[in-house]
Amino acid sequence: MLVKHGIAVSPGVAIGQSMVLGAESFRIPQRFVSVSAVDAEINRFRICLQAVCTEIEENERVARERLGNQYAAIFTAHLMMVQDHRIVDEIELLVRQKCFSPEFAVSRVFRQYAKKFQNLGVPYLAERATDIFDLEKRVLRQLLGERREELRNIQAPVLILAHNLTPSETASLDKAYVLGFATEVGGTTSHTAILAGALELPAVVGVGNFLSDVAGADTVIIDGSHGAVIIDPDAETLARYRAVEQEHRNFSNRLEAIRTLPSVTLDGVAISLYGNIEFPHEAASARQRGGEGIGLYRTEFLYLDASAEPTEEDHYRSYCEVLKAFPDRPVVIRTLDLGADKLPIGFRMEYPEGVNPALSLRSIRLSLQHLDLFRTQLRAIARAACHGDLRIMFPLISTLLELRQAKMILGDVLEDLEEQGITYRREIPVGMMMEVPSAAIMAEQFAREVDFFSIGTNDLIQYTLASDRGDPRIANLYRAGDPAIIRLIQIVVKAGQSRGIPVSVCGQMSSDPLFVPLLVGLGLRQLSVTPHLIPEIKELIRKLTISKAENLANRVLRMETANDVESFLRGEHRKLSPESPA
Repeated sequence: MLVKHGIAVSPGVAIGQSMVLGAESFRIPQRFVSVSAVDAEINRFRICLQAVCTEIEENERVARERLGNQYAAIFTAHLMMVQDHRIVDEIELLVRQKCFSPEFAVSRVFRQYAKKFQNLGVPYLAERATDIFDLEKRVLRQLLGERREELRNIQAPVLILAHNLTPSETASLDKAYVLGFATEVGGTTSHTAILAGALELPAVVGVGNFLSDVAGADTVIIDGSHGAVIIDPDAETLARYRAVEQEHRNFSNRLEAIRTLPSVTLDGVAISLYGNIEFPHEAASARQRGGEGIGLYRTEFLYLDASAEPTEEDHYRSYCEVLKAFPDRPVVIRTLDLGADKLPIGFRMEYPEGVNPALSLRSIRLSLQHLDLFRTQLRAIARAACHGDLRIMFPLISTLLELRQAKMILGDVLEDLEEQGITYRREIPVGMMMEVPSAAIMAEQFAREVDFFSIGTNDLIQYTLASDRGDPRIANLYRAGDPAIIRLIQIVVKAGQSRGIPVSVCGQMSSDPLFVPLLVGLGLRQLSVTPHLIPEIKELIRKLTISKAENLANRVLRMETANDVESFLRGEHRKLSPESPA
């Protein structure tokens, strides 16, 4: 049994067989074969191994003819490695003595050797692990042949283990078969982590190097509540986690009972709960969970999940689908937040090597430099607004001039629609994300020019604390409980109150039960959260009083470190919700 620790980003426990992406992007269908089939399976392995050798010999020949002996030597080394009698004997021994399937035995043995190379402490030899992974992939491809089952076509339950998953890869995971995932890299509020929450998959990111410790089809536990990945667990650990898994199911079932109850504090103050969504179909889920509207529709996923640039009609249909779920409730459409880790192929040239994408041309900046793309989206929003209470929100606004430019383009688009005789709605509420420190500091000035604020805590934390939200090496610096973050939220809330405009929080902070009493105590009366957490957040709100929340906030505002704040909030949360799964 091996236990690895990373960053918990989506709660819950998942238990199942691993599918390791990177070296082999397909599932090993079975771990064991019957005793009577052992000889036949070993024979099958030998035939496949010979096919791999033939394949490598051909690569060697082509490399020698085109590139010379120096490059052909790479394949010569591969050939020697794959024919090494120690490796072959170990694989056959596992099949013969433990009845492992050849695929499982190959994955086990090759990864053990890769791990040995990585642990030698010599960079040149550590890089040879890559060659071993390549050989593993070649042999598995031969063994699986037409039975190979790739990521997009998984037909059996698996846990995905990968170096990294892009947001679009994560979005494409089939919930019917993917039970959870863990990655070597990534941070608390990377977009991959956010998607894990939306998909309701237990997930751990930032585990560090661990893929060479696990073979395809190994039994694995992903503890998305505590950031643990347990490989090949012993019987006692497996039984303990089965019980925890059941505890989570019981907790979810209990919350079902309150999803139709109003979101009000014990002293009768309404706290509106909206859903954060990436895809139109999630709107129905948000409503079913008791959401009162959509507080954040991340429209950029229309680009990330498409092979071609979305048309105005594509945008329009998506927005109308969301409005169908909430025809009489607010739906906030955030204009494109492309850039950083959400980058369609067509935009990758925008980021030359050495440029920090998080501080470069992303979000509203990208929209303002690609006006055709921006206008297309604004036209679709204005047309869809005829079908419900639709609102526009501009992301990553950092200066007043930037906001005014975005509003001016919106005005131009509305004029165009008017001249063309196209049906649209002129009076659309316009808001902005508060996610850059400069905007929060200037909140009073911004409040005069917009209809609402929504605080995007993920980027606000990243930019305020100069801490990359996707880098696990500095995850200890990326803290929602940092006093600087809490003071900036307080500034924005007060600015909104002074001008009488609503303020919400749509970052991950509002989806974390730990921070909900604090946000209410700071004066927030609207929260937009991951849909599946709406019942849990609602239950928490129904246990609060405003005076208790305000007292809690006042105590926090006197604290000086994130450790103090988060430790205090954990204690308060345990008192409020002692029945929450540990």
